[in-house]
Amino acid sequence: MTLEEQPLQPRRRRGWHLTNRYITLASLAVILIVWEILGRQLPAALASYPSAIAQAFWQLLMDGELASAFIASIQPFIAGYLLSALIGIPLGLLLGRDRTVEAALGVYVTAGYAVPLVALVPLFVLWFGLGFLVKVVIIFTMAVFPIIINTWAGVQAVPSALVEVGTAFVASPAAIMRKIIVPATIPHVMTGLRLAIGRAVVGMVVAEFFTAIGGLGGIVIRAGNNYDMAVLFVPIIVLMLLGYGLTVLVGKLERRIAPWQSGITGQDRWRSALREEER
Repeated sequence: MTLEEQPLQPRRRRGWHLTNRYITLASLAVILIVWEILGRQLPAALASYPSAIAQAFWQLLMDGELASAFIASIQPFIAGYLLSALIGIPLGLLLGRDRTVEAALGVYVTAGYAVPLVALVPLFVLWFGLGFLVKVVIIFTMAVFPIIINTWAGVQAVPSALVEVGTAFVASPAAIMRKIIVPATIPHVMTGLRLAIGRAVVGMVVAEFFTAIGGLGGIVIRAGNNYDMAVLFVPIIVLMLLGYGLTVLVGKLERRIAPWQSGITGQDRWRSALREEER
């Protein structure tokens, strides 16, 4: 590659980004238009369409029902998700690093990840009642296993040569964990956190279906019972946006705490080149 060709690459890369955005917006516009046309042809008790959903969203927002439902849903979600991260990440590190712990607990973690945890919800209701606590427990149970599994796999994927270098320099096990294992495992941890977001959102809705009906899940239940499809789609779309937004947030967090990872894939090199060009 000649020096004359290098300045053209950032422009080409920026052009790709703009093209991808235009494609995304175009596909969204096409879906909304087709949905609007087809939705108007179907009975109101079976389907809805974007303009009616937007009107229902505005009505719920003005009534305050949507805001209160969102707050009621997001509080146990945050508590359960943070608890799953605080417990799942250390446990995954321990499973990947300690063979005794892996032999003792690994089979239960693998089984818990494979079991349809929704089947345990009635049991949780019997144990923890119908209030805030049972929602946190359900969300935690749904979200913790992807975090443990991915962290566990990340520790086992660390090249043994890196650990041997630390051992050769007489580093303590704690130092090896802190300076070698954890930084190398961060991409896997972030993958687990992203996967856990979707499961936590599902757990949040399931908890509201099976326990005291409220929050966004309560709106879904009431709208379904009334055959009000426009209102029913509002919390569904809010949940989709919540999951997408949190996934993007975790990705930004990964780039902040593990910038070397994006550097490996070349993303930082392109961003730096674009910034220099804009100056």
